[in-house]
Amino acid sequence: MTKMADNSSSVEIVEGCRLPVLRKNQEHEDEWPLAEILSVKEVSARKLYYVHYIDFNKRLDEWVTTDRLDMKKLQFPKKEAKTPTKNGLPGSRPSSPEREVRKSIELNLPPATAPSRGKTLPTPKRKVEPVPLAPQVSPAPPVPSLPSSAEATQASVFPAVRETPTFKSREDHELTTNGTARRLIPTQPGRKRKANCGGTDEMIKVLQYSNPQSASVFLPPPEDSQDSSDGIPTAPRMTGSLVSDRSHDDIVTRMKNIECIELGRHRLKPWYFSPYPQELTSLPILYLCEFCLKYLKSLKCLQRHLTKCNLRHPPGNEIYRKGTISFFEIDGRKNKNYSQNLCLLAKCFLDHKTLYYDTDPFLFYVMTEYDSKGFHIVGYFSKEKESTEDYNVACILTLPPYQRRGYGKLLIEFSYELSKVEGKTGTPEKPLSDLGLLSYRSYWSQTILEILMDLKPDNGERPQITINEISEITSVKKEDVISTLQYLNLINYYKGQYILTLSEDIVDGHERAMQKRHLRIDPKCLHFTPKDWSKRGKW
Repeated sequence: MTKMADNSSSVEIVEGCRLPVLRKNQEHEDEWPLAEILSVKEVSARKLYYVHYIDFNKRLDEWVTTDRLDMKKLQFPKKEAKTPTKNGLPGSRPSSPEREVRKSIELNLPPATAPSRGKTLPTPKRKVEPVPLAPQVSPAPPVPSLPSSAEATQASVFPAVRETPTFKSREDHELTTNGTARRLIPTQPGRKRKANCGGTDEMIKVLQYSNPQSASVFLPPPEDSQDSSDGIPTAPRMTGSLVSDRSHDDIVTRMKNIECIELGRHRLKPWYFSPYPQELTSLPILYLCEFCLKYLKSLKCLQRHLTKCNLRHPPGNEIYRKGTISFFEIDGRKNKNYSQNLCLLAKCFLDHKTLYYDTDPFLFYVMTEYDSKGFHIVGYFSKEKESTEDYNVACILTLPPYQRRGYGKLLIEFSYELSKVEGKTGTPEKPLSDLGLLSYRSYWSQTILEILMDLKPDNGERPQITINEISEITSVKKEDVISTLQYLNLINYYKGQYILTLSEDIVDGHERAMQKRHLRIDPKCLHFTPKDWSKRGKW
């Protein structure tokens, strides 16, 4: 390895080069995934390289030293083309080589010294289990047993990923990929399929098999659909008020610019770029007041600020409190500074949303945990005051110190409780991040299965329910209900009817997951009066 590092000085590594880079995986084993060099800098006469691991999430990007590079498999960027910008002008950095075109150089180095420290991986290892939004998802093969209207929904909400549904919450989940691993849904043999099965007003009948923990659901012929004029619901747009415009991606925004953030008793390592002032990006630690979220350059400045800051909770109205958990509603127009500081902090952990300093059209719902020192921020979600697309969440985030503890689902559940009070169905803005997708998928699955398993027989008849009724009870949009049923692979075609089959494994897995879900929203503790923003001249 030492010799390789010495010989590498004869070859200049420039931005856009690709080569294997040594890193530790989840099992703390050495691996050599392919990485792209995004930037090069020199610190104390030592070169550092900022690398992005191909097919890995950007939050794993990091600065590495020369001894972690496998120079034997160096690939230079293409010379003829430069990355075009949005206006069609040539970019400032050479483009990376195409995936299928590999231009490698062979150096006169000792045989296989680098890979001896680990294993060479042409593609990274992935460990994904279904369960805190995936930027691009390829259309999933439709499950023919559902209305064709759901096909677009599955392509938008769920990637073509299937693993046997185990109802693990996000708290039990570990994810190191971009949430876009592809595993096709296996077709069950001997099952009759049909192209369409009508609208969402179809009645659902529940059967009991000889096994008392198995049930089936029958879907009689459809009534009139309440969707679009042709009976096919439109797919949710893959855009939103805060969706990032990827055409503005450049070398600056692709790299993390904050090394560390101190927020109260926690130190956070950012995952992504956030547009904090340039003079703060060179600091080893950025200090934030945990109550007003103001950013300061030193601990002394923070201590001086705390003597003058009177806040001990987020500004705005406390609309929910149970135990130590509280939710505050914050108007982006009335509390601009706090809202903008919250967006700056959130951008450190959200890659697929862009930041607008115009926070006027948004409401922010901040979840806090109370102790003797005050109300400490745990996470938040934002929503548009007026949404033409029925979005009830624009951005949603649980801060890293509080992840994997049930707070993510609590935020999601609270957003739907607000929708219930408003008398609307809602859905999150697309695209979802990888962690957001998994959390929503898990929440939808548990919520819908809770409804189906609580159905009781009616006068000896099998209980019935429609997709619309599920949507009205849960405030989950019909497209998301259909997508979840597709993902769980519950639908069968039996004797001319479509049925939902709840197997013993599904029921057992759901019950285990619900036993672990200790944090729930109590509607009795919610004190919320929705406002009609359309009647206001200005928010």
